[in-house]
Amino acid sequence: MSDARSSESGFPIKSVYTAADLPADLDSRSGEPGDYPYTRGVYPTMYTSRPWTMRQYAGFGTASESNARYHQLLRAGTMGLSVAFDLPTQMGYDSDDPIAHGEVGKVGVAIDSIEDMRTLFGDIPLDKVSTSMTINAPGSVLLLLYQLVAEETGVPGSALNGTIQNDILKEYIARGTYIFPPKPSLRLVADTFAYCRAEVPKWNTISISGYHMAEAGASPAQEIAFTLANGVEYVRAALAAGLAVDDFAPRLSFFFVARTTLLEEVAKFRAARRIWARLMRDEFGAKNPKSMMLRFHTQTAGVQLTAQQPEVNLVRVAVQGLGAVLGGTQSLHTNSFDEAIALPTEKAARLALRTQQVLAYETDLTATVDPFAGSYVVEAMTDELETAITALMERVSDHGSAVDAIEAGFQKREIEQSAYRIAQEIDAGERVVVGLNRFRIDEEEPYEPLRVDPTIEAAQGERLAKLRADRDAGAVERALAELRAAAEGDVNVLYPMKEALRARATVGEVCGTLRAVWGIHRPSDRF
Repeated sequence: MSDARSSESGFPIKSVYTAADLPADLDSRSGEPGDYPYTRGVYPTMYTSRPWTMRQYAGFGTASESNARYHQLLRAGTMGLSVAFDLPTQMGYDSDDPIAHGEVGKVGVAIDSIEDMRTLFGDIPLDKVSTSMTINAPGSVLLLLYQLVAEETGVPGSALNGTIQNDILKEYIARGTYIFPPKPSLRLVADTFAYCRAEVPKWNTISISGYHMAEAGASPAQEIAFTLANGVEYVRAALAAGLAVDDFAPRLSFFFVARTTLLEEVAKFRAARRIWARLMRDEFGAKNPKSMMLRFHTQTAGVQLTAQQPEVNLVRVAVQGLGAVLGGTQSLHTNSFDEAIALPTEKAARLALRTQQVLAYETDLTATVDPFAGSYVVEAMTDELETAITALMERVSDHGSAVDAIEAGFQKREIEQSAYRIAQEIDAGERVVVGLNRFRIDEEEPYEPLRVDPTIEAAQGERLAKLRADRDAGAVERALAELRAAAEGDVNVLYPMKEALRARATVGEVCGTLRAVWGIHRPSDRF
């Protein structure tokens, strides 16, 4: 960066901050921890009574390989599991579908049916762990598979804790693993809200994600503004479906990134809580304090990791994790140092977890709540970010809604411009990336990445062939017909979907049934 430092969000950073930079109404803008507007944290005691949930994102190859990694992580002290799915699963295709060729098991675990889900969570006490599943368009399908497996082991839906990402709007903006057009996608989200309220009441029904927008190049202000605007859209969809705000809002959660720009990241999280609390209270009339609490998971910034001198990523991840904790996250995933090269090795994943454990148990971070409260710089940055975020949300609203803005390409254009600026700064050396454009070494040390077995695709195909041969085909056809009828009408599709999955319909068959009714989204149609 140049000598005149600017924040990632574009406002100037002063070389010295004083009491004059604090807002006159600081006390009311901050509140107390656990009280509106939750600037200082959503719980009164925060980490002084228990640390944040330590999650490690894992999933690769087969369900049995991923299950072995989960057991390793649980033995190492992980408190929550976070599941990565391969691309065909994310897109609602079976592993033997021609479109899945070459992608099975590559970026996550392949889940085709209830049998794979049984293997994935074999011998894991689902009433004792919290499980986060990074799945969007078919999020409801994977949740129902998880619930069915839990029920088979005697664990009722009422005992399950976890989260499905289920955030389809950010897929249209930044990631691309969508299936259906926006309107039926929002219906599926609302149906999931209603289903979980009745059947899986402790489950977080959506993790409204800014992480992927940040990885695509969004600034901190853009990350929060576009995420909260999507959150508003989900709230409106649920209200339009007849749900009361205080019936579903307490189960909303969010997912953000933590960058190396520690001070701005801390301020970003504080500003996000304040804005969301105000929106829920003033715009949507929420009465339950839990409806106003912005609870979020954080993952350290994968986009800031480098393949050059990968061990330096250990330092980056520690700083990023520190920012998430100082910002008041409810759970945290720390990236492995080798993720810029390949899927993390067992040793790298363990070191990433140990990073969190050092922060939790060897520092004094958990001794007090919101350590930066009253800091001249952080309080000033919190206000700067609140102003910038609110202005961006108003620009989204000017289009009519978040969906209207998405269809106009607004968020995507803004993020692309930010990403281009960052790339230019790195190329020009104005933005220092240690080991990449400064402090390089002549020869990199050899590194052996984790490699995915190329025979996985054939093995999954064989499992699917056996499944289809062994199951009651008539029962599957009847169950899928019930699902199709529900999709064509206005009843909650999750109930017939669960019965189809119980009958051993595959993920691809369930999603294919919905495709036949709702169609698929093609960007050129509307954008």
